[in-house]
Amino acid sequence: MIILGDDSQRVKDRDAQEYNIRAARAVAEAVRSTLGPKGMDKMLVDSMGDVTITNDGVTILKEMDIDNPTAEMIIEVAETQEDEAGDGTTTAVAIAGELLKNAEDLLEQDIHPTAVIKGYNLASEKAREEVDNIAERVDPDDEELIRKVAETSMTGKSADLNKEVLADLIVRAVQQVTVEAEDGSHVVDLENVKIETQTGRSAGESELLTGAVVDKDPVHDDMPSSVEDGKVLLLNEAVEIEESSVDTQVSIDSPDQLQQFLDQEEAQLKKKVEQIEESGADVVFCQKGIDDMAQHYLAKKGILAVRRVKKSDMKFLKNVVGGSIVTDLDSVTDSDLGFGSVSRDDEDELFYVEGEDAHGVTMLLRGSTDHVVDELERGVQDALDVVATTVSDGRVVAGGGAIEVELASRLRDYADSVSGREQLAVEAFADALELVPRVLAENAGLDSIDTLVDLRAAHEDGDSRAGLNVFSGDVVDTFDAGVVEPAHSKEQALSSATEAANLVLKIDDIIAAGDLSTAGDDDEGGAPGGGMGGMGGMGGMGGAM
Repeated sequence: MIILGDDSQRVKDRDAQEYNIRAARAVAEAVRSTLGPKGMDKMLVDSMGDVTITNDGVTILKEMDIDNPTAEMIIEVAETQEDEAGDGTTTAVAIAGELLKNAEDLLEQDIHPTAVIKGYNLASEKAREEVDNIAERVDPDDEELIRKVAETSMTGKSADLNKEVLADLIVRAVQQVTVEAEDGSHVVDLENVKIETQTGRSAGESELLTGAVVDKDPVHDDMPSSVEDGKVLLLNEAVEIEESSVDTQVSIDSPDQLQQFLDQEEAQLKKKVEQIEESGADVVFCQKGIDDMAQHYLAKKGILAVRRVKKSDMKFLKNVVGGSIVTDLDSVTDSDLGFGSVSRDDEDELFYVEGEDAHGVTMLLRGSTDHVVDELERGVQDALDVVATTVSDGRVVAGGGAIEVELASRLRDYADSVSGREQLAVEAFADALELVPRVLAENAGLDSIDTLVDLRAAHEDGDSRAGLNVFSGDVVDTFDAGVVEPAHSKEQALSSATEAANLVLKIDDIIAAGDLSTAGDDDEGGAPGGGMGGMGGMGGMGGAM
């Protein structure tokens, strides 16, 4: 016996499964229209009125105000995909939603959820095995093919218009932070790639710089604007008067006492500046403030100083110039200093910092407005992750729905060898994979049924790389057409989508201390079958989706 409180809610058996599946499918359908080169964007407005315009799956799902436990599990699919593969979040979520839709049909045929789950696991394992068999090996030095991977990732995003320029920058950036391990594998450290943005110019004017970019001004006009081969001090201590931690009052009887008090403050600042000078530093990047008087003394000594540098910039500068981030000037030594050259771009109002043996590169992305550069940054970040994955993993597959149709065909052949009701689940899994080419066609304004028929026919004829050209509507060899995706991204999408779908299918009882949606619709009462079913927390955006 389960004794529940007055405000608690319980949904059982088929109702619970229906409730969960509808919630998960609602999330998947919210991002489906963003898939592919012809995908549409979403405008997301948060509670503060800030606007985000994007077609990046994980960004959309993170920004949406979703208040449903099942829906949040599907969002985790996107977050895992983003962390592990860098791209393919929309694909992963869409496949998870389609797996649950197909599972619902099987449940209505009185097939037990455990049989569906077992069949999905078999299909997922077989599909990932076939991805490896289908995948083409790529040499990390094959710049042309890796550039195609970057361009494919950016297609359909705001970076699309300048994807050739940006893809070249991305490939060069990844090459500069790639090292070959002893076992011959390649390790890409994207921590050494920093992205900076600037508005007012076109994306085609973006640059790749060896070293760091600091978007700050010198603290004093009389300071040098550039330093060649200088010593760099990274300081996380304020060059200001140390304030008392408690409120104090000072009683002054004469002007001499006031002057003595001011002289003492000035001496304190002088000491800090002398400590900087004695360290041998030619340049100071300070994470905190620098007093006006200290600025004057630093300028007289010919030391370039920059204040209020972001914490992330300080960490990156450490990689570029070496040395340590100093938190106490009393203990600074020569070994704490880094080495590098600092130059000033007065037009862009930026400092360029290059180390003697720079371990970092900066991509300076430019765009016309803040919204443009924000979306550009998201697209370039995804492309960087995808290229890094490709270089380290060394496998690619044809895009444009080619890999999904080929996997579906092979899974249907595999289903014949599976006994029991699991065979139906394997076939349902194959059908779910074909959602990708169908949605690509729909988003391009093409007939999804005709497209799928043509794609199946091409694959049955042995063309395993036949995919959809969304611009012409033709079935082409997408690999030769330059639509190339990392194999690891596909494997991760299959794995994440399957695990999330199975997790939802295994639930047959929901017991909640209150309403299943804390921001639920009063009319619906959070019950299953009510449209978005407990997703009122999407801020009323359900209808807009």
